[in-house]
Amino acid sequence: MDYEEFAAEKCQQIMQVQEKFREESGIDRYKHWYYDADLALLRLYNDDEDQLFFKYIPVGTFSLISETWMWSWFNEYSAEPNKDNILAIKDFGIKNDYNKLTEGTFPADEFDCWEFASIALDTLDGMGLYRASSEKLQSYFLLTTTLGENSPEVINFKQKKVECKTHGRSRAAFVCQHLDLENPKGFEESFETYKGMDLDEDDDFAAWCDECEKVRISYNGWNDDSEEFAKIKLICEDCYFDLKNFNKSE
Repeated sequence: MDYEEFAAEKCQQIMQVQEKFREESGIDRYKHWYYDADLALLRLYNDDEDQLFFKYIPVGTFSLISETWMWSWFNEYSAEPNKDNILAIKDFGIKNDYNKLTEGTFPADEFDCWEFASIALDTLDGMGLYRASSEKLQSYFLLTTTLGENSPEVINFKQKKVECKTHGRSRAAFVCQHLDLENPKGFEESFETYKGMDLDEDDDFAAWCDECEKVRISYNGWNDDSEEFAKIKLICEDCYFDLKNFNKSE
């Protein structure tokens, strides 16, 4: 059997499993998602009272910019401790000479991605699949376990997040005192960001307005004087990207 026949067969077989999982878990009714790569934990939520947690295995990502697939085992920026579980698919690909299962990254389309996710679900025997879509990237997850609110992973997750009155729990972010949703003031960042991106351990979402940038440059960087002008404040990741979308220059 060639790869195309194999992938089509698996996709067809898994379709019923996935539909049953979606119906029983109710994942489609959650408007928001967030995942913690260090914990390999996915949170689906509407608010802090209406949420669902899963453990997951990262299958891979699809870049909407370059239209390329990357298996998680090949992705050096993937922080999940269990991503090597996906190597079982690579081993299967080697035995059957299926190049798309053995190459780390290559051009693909979204139909290919669902085939890869279906093969992962069949090979590793998970509960179901979930796709988290951001502006530039789609991440495909194999969901393995439902977690209760009192599980150690969920407690750990909650302790790492900022509590926001508007968005609930989310990652921390930092902005100057001047940024708001009333008048655009420009948006300078430490590095280019997009919602849902993985951050290195020492990185944070951080931004400031055009006036703060002028002051920062005049003082040759951040120091007591430029920081006093900025008066950086703590917000959540969702608030950060609301501010970015409103304030950034076109």
